Amino acid sequence: MLNYYYKDTIRGFCDKNVETIIGEIILNNQFDSSFNQNKAWEKQIEILKPIVSDFSGTIIFEFSIPRLGKRIDCVLIINNVVFVIEFKVGEKEFLHHNLIQVWDYALDLKNFHQPSHDAFIVPVLIATESNGSFHEISFSTHNDNLAYPLKTNKKEFKQLLETVINLYSNHEIINSGEYASGSYKPTPTIIEAAISLYNSHRVDEITRNDSGAKNLRTTTSYISEVIDHAKAKNKKVICFVTGVPGAGKTLVGLKVATEHLDRSNGNSAVFLSGNGPLVAVLQEALVRDKVERDKELNIRTTKAIARNSVKAFIQIIHHYRDAYLVDKKAPDDHVAIFDEAQRAWHKEQTVAFMKAKKGQDNFDSSEPEFLISCLDRHQDWAVVVCLVGGGQEINTGEAGISEWLNAIQCKFPSWEVHVSPELKDKEYNAFDTIEDLKETCNVFFKTDLHLSVSMRSFRAENLSLFIKQILDIDIIGAQKTLQQLYNQYPIVLTRDIQKAKTWIKEKARGSERYGIVVSSQAQRLKPLAIDVRTPVDPVHWFLNDRDDIRSSYYLEDVATEFQVQGLELDWACVAWDGDLRFSDAGWQGYSFVGNKWQNIRKDERKKYQLNAYRVLLTRARQGMIIVIPEGNKEDHTRLPEFYDETFNYFQKIGLHVI
Repeated sequence: MLNYYYKDTIRGFCDKNVETIIGEIILNNQFDSSFNQNKAWEKQIEILKPIVSDFSGTIIFEFSIPRLGKRIDCVLIINNVVFVIEFKVGEKEFLHHNLIQVWDYALDLKNFHQPSHDAFIVPVLIATESNGSFHEISFSTHNDNLAYPLKTNKKEFKQLLETVINLYSNHEIINSGEYASGSYKPTPTIIEAAISLYNSHRVDEITRNDSGAKNLRTTTSYISEVIDHAKAKNKKVICFVTGVPGAGKTLVGLKVATEHLDRSNGNSAVFLSGNGPLVAVLQEALVRDKVERDKELNIRTTKAIARNSVKAFIQIIHHYRDAYLVDKKAPDDHVAIFDEAQRAWHKEQTVAFMKAKKGQDNFDSSEPEFLISCLDRHQDWAVVVCLVGGGQEINTGEAGISEWLNAIQCKFPSWEVHVSPELKDKEYNAFDTIEDLKETCNVFFKTDLHLSVSMRSFRAENLSLFIKQILDIDIIGAQKTLQQLYNQYPIVLTRDIQKAKTWIKEKARGSERYGIVVSSQAQRLKPLAIDVRTPVDPVHWFLNDRDDIRSSYYLEDVATEFQVQGLELDWACVAWDGDLRFSDAGWQGYSFVGNKWQNIRKDERKKYQLNAYRVLLTRARQGMIIVIPEGNKEDHTRLPEFYDETFNYFQKIGLHVI
């Protein structure tokens, strides 16, 4: 598939008639083009011919942006400048969403298209019938040679081209052939990936395919091989997939599920998650996308109709559990994929819940044990895939991965176990349990089951390592890793929430999403206008646009670790409170009760508190700012000493202060 519909030298373009050019565009278009689309191309060509005739360079129509599922109307490469052009034929106004659209195209090229990394890229919105034109060229503090979008009309576009080209006349000329065929290594958000999988069962076109992303494909392939092996040999197998934050564990699970959606062949899979906000956001994103796609095809689809089909793609784990609590038959699917398996409840929590909420007085299993027992009902074969995040248990009753291992050893020793070797790392707290399991079960250690490269922070693959070093109080290691991060992934420190808001707004470009995230225990940020007790709807927060006060963009509602786990922002403001404090004795956790902070003494709750900040500090794809308040010596709940040592610790590591 070509990544454009038409490419030619500017001279060749000007020498051809309009019909010939449109014919070439239509020939390379795999889909039927409408009459309106053909007329739009005709108008664009007629406008461009007299404007570009005095320049030398390359012109490209319908340049593909796979991650966004869109195409750029026109790309002009003149000397060393790439003009990314969005036409609005007949439009008299420069509408904001159109400006964001062309900016997003340019940002995608700058971030993921290799020849664009060092090129001067100028996004241009042409409202053909507008009376005004704005040619002031400016750049952000990113210093990446990407200009703020320019606005012009058809009459003044040539002047814009001349102004920009004269400004950059001393730089090396771009090789247009290499530019058009250059490698494209996108890193989609989980929302973008889920939409692509739901629509086509593929993510190949919108995800990286370089060596750094190789493990993503390797892991998916290995799990598929295990499924085939289990079916062929009538075996029951459980796999444990580990990965650093943002490595793509959920993406692996979704991809395996979509590859096994067909129930007619007897090896169908279901993707299950206990993360309510993640499921709600993904389901709503899929629903909105389906409604919008059908609208473009003149098909009227209501949200209710779309939602019914979407729910079969991704489900809440508790609905699955409750269904087979009543129905004692084997599940419809032979394969069950459990996302964030470390968050499953231990026996005490599950028994208490079943008695109080479900009227099950005789229930005597942990959640992992019951879930495995459901698949064990199959007489022939079954596969369970557990996607495991290290150090991410954040809720009371979340047992960690050892509960799954104990269940296998005690109740299902005949199951074959395929384990990522990283599961022995201390952050998973499962080393002893694995050693015990080896005595009774067939355990296979497979490096293919570990995702070692973060795909979330495409600008800094070692961000998760840096956060781990901070929380492990590995100061020297953190200082070294920070030096590797600085040029690509800005992390700054401040004591002023207003400075933080200004910084994050300036850094975000186009539709890049930003927001404030805080710990659910951050009870004393109210003087900063942050109240964690005000519930936030993650669907509105993550999906709604800038003009919606409920969206993250407004920087009014804040999300906690419970709303953001498994999801991501482009830019994050992490507001730190006195619930986690650095001291000579290490990290100290606190809970605000009544009118004062109380020291957290239980090891399990200490772990939850540390993990909450691990989640918050690994949400941003492109950069973050950490706000540690100065406190107030006149407020016994916000004394400066509650914050100062933490601030000094981050300074010692080397974070820049603004």
